[in-house]
Amino acid sequence: MYDCTRFYIDGEWMPVKSGPVHEFINPATERPAGRVAYGSGEHVERAVAAARAAFEDYGQWRTAPRIELLESIMAVYKTRWNDIAMAITAEMGAPARMSRKEQTGSGLSQIKAARNALAEISLEEIKDGYTELREPIGVCALITPWNWPINQVLCKVAPALAAGCTMVLKPSEIAPADADILAEILDEAGVPAGVFNLVHGDGAGVGAALCAHPDIDLVSFTGSTRAGVQVAKAAADTVKRVAQELGGKSPNIILDSAPLEEAVADGARLMFHNTGQSCNAPSRMLVPKDRYEEAVAVAATVAEATRPGDPADPDTDIGPVVSERQYRRIQGFIRKGLEEGANVAAGGPGKPPGLETGYFVRPTVFSEVHNDMAVAREEIFGPVLCVIPYREVAEAIAIANDTEYGLSAYVWAGSRDEALVVARQLRAGNVHLNGAPSDAAAPFGGYKQSGNGREWGMHGLEEFMEIKAVMGT
Repeated sequence: MYDCTRFYIDGEWMPVKSGPVHEFINPATERPAGRVAYGSGEHVERAVAAARAAFEDYGQWRTAPRIELLESIMAVYKTRWNDIAMAITAEMGAPARMSRKEQTGSGLSQIKAARNALAEISLEEIKDGYTELREPIGVCALITPWNWPINQVLCKVAPALAAGCTMVLKPSEIAPADADILAEILDEAGVPAGVFNLVHGDGAGVGAALCAHPDIDLVSFTGSTRAGVQVAKAAADTVKRVAQELGGKSPNIILDSAPLEEAVADGARLMFHNTGQSCNAPSRMLVPKDRYEEAVAVAATVAEATRPGDPADPDTDIGPVVSERQYRRIQGFIRKGLEEGANVAAGGPGKPPGLETGYFVRPTVFSEVHNDMAVAREEIFGPVLCVIPYREVAEAIAIANDTEYGLSAYVWAGSRDEALVVARQLRAGNVHLNGAPSDAAAPFGGYKQSGNGREWGMHGLEEFMEIKAVMGT
C-alpha cells in the first residue's frame, strides 16, 4: 500500500493532519493500491509562498549550475527506476515490462531533453541596438494526468527547473504514488527547498486554487479539453500564462501506395498500446475504399492477438483501463457505436474471457464507421479503433481535419516525400510518417481544442521563459 498522505512543501515532508483521505485503486485487482490525502486552499497557500520565496534565489541561477542539478536528478532517478515502475503498474495498470521500459524510460528522456535544450539555448543575445534576455517566468502550477504519469510530470518539472522557475505540482489523484517517489528523488538530488513543491488533491480543490492564485505566473495543464476550459477560466482573472495539452482524436491516413498490411498492423498496435489511454493515439484509421475489407481484416487480426491480462505476466500486451468510471465510459461508447450502425470486426462489449476482476476492455475494431458517429468524434480513451474508408486523398485529408481536435496525425505512404505532401495539409501539431516514433526533443502539442503552447525539448523550455528586451548598446 502506498501512503500519499504527506505533502512536500519547502523542502520538507508535511503530514496532513486534517482533510479528506481517499483510497486509489489498482485497476487490475479492483483493490486499494494506496491512500492519498486531498489538500486544501491552506496547503496551496503554503506551497505557493514557499515557491515564491525560493524564486528570489533560484531564478538567478546561471546555466551551468542548473545543468549540474538536472544531471544530479538523472543520476538519482536511475537508482529509483524499479520503484517508479512498480508504482505506475499499481496505480494505473500498465504492464510491468511497459512500466519499466517505456513509462519510466520516458521520464528520464524528458530530463535529458530539458538538460540538452538548456545547454543549447542562449539566455542573452546582443542584437542591433538592443539585448534580448530569456528569463524564468516565475512560479508555476503544474497539473498532470494519470495515463503516462511520470512522463507528464517530468515534461513540466524538468523544463521548469531548467528555465529557473519554481513550482507547485498537483499530480493526478488517481495515480499519485510515482509523484511522491519523484519528490524524494528531487530532494536527494539537491533541489533547493521551495523550488519544487507537491500538493495532492483533486481539480475542484487544489487545481482550481492553483489556477486562480495571484502569485502563480504560469499554469501548465495536461488533461481533457473540458477540464482545460475550466483551467483557462480560473486563470483568466489574473492574466497568467496558460499552457495546455488537451484531448485528441488522431487520424491515421494510409495511402494506396503504402504497404497495407504493415501500415494497418502498426496503426492498430499503436492504438491498443497503453490500453488506448494516450491522447495522441491513432484512433481513426483512414484506408482506401477498394482495400477496405483487407484493412479491416488486418486490424481485427491484431486486435484478436492483443492480449489483455495481469500486468505482472510478461505475456500481457495491455493492462486494464484506469478505473471503473473509465471502464463504464468506454463500454458506453462501444454500445453507442453499435446503435449508430457501426460493425464490430473484433472485440466488442464486455470484458475479455477469464478477466472478470479488473477493469479490462476487449481490444475493439469498428468497421462501417462514418466520421459523424460518436465513436469517430469523441475521445474514447480506450482500446477502440475506428476504420473509415475514403475514395480520394483529398477526401481523406478532409475527414482527418474534420474534428475539433488537432493533437497528432499519422500518414503511411510508399515514400516519405509522398507522405509529407499529405502531412503539410493536416491540422495537427505532430505528424508521424511511416511509423516514425515520438521524439522527446521535438515539440509536442496541438492545434484547435487540443491545446495551446508546446512541451518537450527546446520549445518546452521556452514555455517557462519570458523575453526581455534591453535597449541600448
